[in-house]
Amino acid sequence: MTVRVLSAGAAKGLVGDTADAFTAATGETIDGHFSAVGAIRERFESGAPCDVLILTAKQLAELEIAGLLRTGSVRPIGTVRTAVAVLEGQPVPDISTSAAFAATMRAASAIFMPDPDKSTAGIHVRGVLQALGLADEMLPKLRAFPNGETAMRNLAEEAAVGAIGTTQTTEILYTKGLTLVGPLPPEHDLSTVYAAGISAAAQNIEAAAALIERLTGSETANLRAKSGFEC
Repeated sequence: MTVRVLSAGAAKGLVGDTADAFTAATGETIDGHFSAVGAIRERFESGAPCDVLILTAKQLAELEIAGLLRTGSVRPIGTVRTAVAVLEGQPVPDISTSAAFAATMRAASAIFMPDPDKSTAGIHVRGVLQALGLADEMLPKLRAFPNGETAMRNLAEEAAVGAIGTTQTTEILYTKGLTLVGPLPPEHDLSTVYAAGISAAAQNIEAAAALIERLTGSETANLRAKSGFEC
């Protein structure tokens, strides 16, 4: 059988890296759909088939209260920070303070980012630019994509000199050709806890529970850390 997964893009790499071991242990395969958290939540609430849902812990708590997730099924995966990336081989900019981050944004030739309306990182980065008074100035440089994975892939493929990317750490680490600069400066830090839960309409409950155990359990703790999840 198949476990149907709807997931925020932040967990795509982790789910992919555990898929073979999960299938070997259970005989079940994973059918995953990954995108920005807002888009995934809309897809889930519209009734898309789902056994395992991966979103922010806050969103899953809301959905559990609403009766859309099986009570008691939600488990935390870990915390992911919003960060900055550059192309491999390019100078690593200073983003250690608010002022340094603002200067880096001004110096960038382009800024690749996820959807500023539906993605966790995109919404936050837009807010940071507004707080720094850079929203209008940076608008011509912004390159927004449906999710962080797509934004980082385009940054790597286009190899635009002087361009930077900003999304969640996990999506940067899983994109070849990029260097992780580091998280946003402390003044603008965003640390998001992600979790997994079983849909109230799940048709493969036992396998869904097994997948969540694998994604959140001790056997994958090192993999989660390597993927960019902080426990």
